[in-house]
Amino acid sequence: MELNQVEYFVNLAETLNFTTAARLSGVSQPSLTRSIRRLEEELGGPLIYRDGKNSRLTALGQEIEKDFKQVQLALRSVRQHSDSWALGSQCVLDIAVAPSVSPNAFTSFFLRAMEENPTVWIKIHALQPNEDTAEILSGKYHACILPRQPKPDVKLDVRPLFRERFVLGCAAQHPLASVDVVRAADLASFPYVDRLRCEFRDRIQEHFFRQEIVMRPRFRAEREDWVQRVVADGHAICILPEHSGAAPGLVTRPIEGLSLERELVIVTVSGSTTPVEMRKIAQLASRYAWS
Repeated sequence: MELNQVEYFVNLAETLNFTTAARLSGVSQPSLTRSIRRLEEELGGPLIYRDGKNSRLTALGQEIEKDFKQVQLALRSVRQHSDSWALGSQCVLDIAVAPSVSPNAFTSFFLRAMEENPTVWIKIHALQPNEDTAEILSGKYHACILPRQPKPDVKLDVRPLFRERFVLGCAAQHPLASVDVVRAADLASFPYVDRLRCEFRDRIQEHFFRQEIVMRPRFRAEREDWVQRVVADGHAICILPEHSGAAPGLVTRPIEGLSLERELVIVTVSGSTTPVEMRKIAQLASRYAWS
């Protein structure tokens, strides 16, 4: 097996088109086709059903695609380390963060991480709705920060960071801001904003439903900044994680009887395929004194 076959097959698996895969690989289509056939002979079975526009990966092909993407990630890591040693260049780490995770608790941590790792540059990405830990395994991101534990996978290294409660969010001048603990029954008296990206949205609604409290949101939004701006301006209230309030003027208060909480985690690929700089930062995160 040759390293260029890894690239050829990954391009083919992603496009399911020999012509397009050959163009992406910088080779002729016959050359790519011969390379894939040699790979199939070596692995002992077909990797792709060849059916024109309906071509698709076989079960073996699907498994090989995952492994080959791991190989690509490892090769990328090797090249980064080589560049760092030979040229003194920086190591850029791509870290994706779930939309509902606020920067409040993380800005000081990342400053500390870069201080302890002076050759590291950190690039933060917004994790898209259709993305999950598969993007780490594919090599798109070096790590993800998630608001809950992902499904168990031996290929993933999952490190808990901290837990946070779900609380009331309201404006500093709002009537509910004057009490230390808000009664759940009092929430229904005020306009409510529905955070559509909240991972615990159904459980929050179920909690209030069991108490016969009906929250009727007239404003719904997927974007956290829109939700928090409406709340901070005093037009409505919301339920959000206690460390997520980022808009100036927004305050939080615990809600009587609401015991929901979430655990934030940082996820990387287990083993040596993860850059050593990323592993150091993940270790720092797991022992960091989160406030």
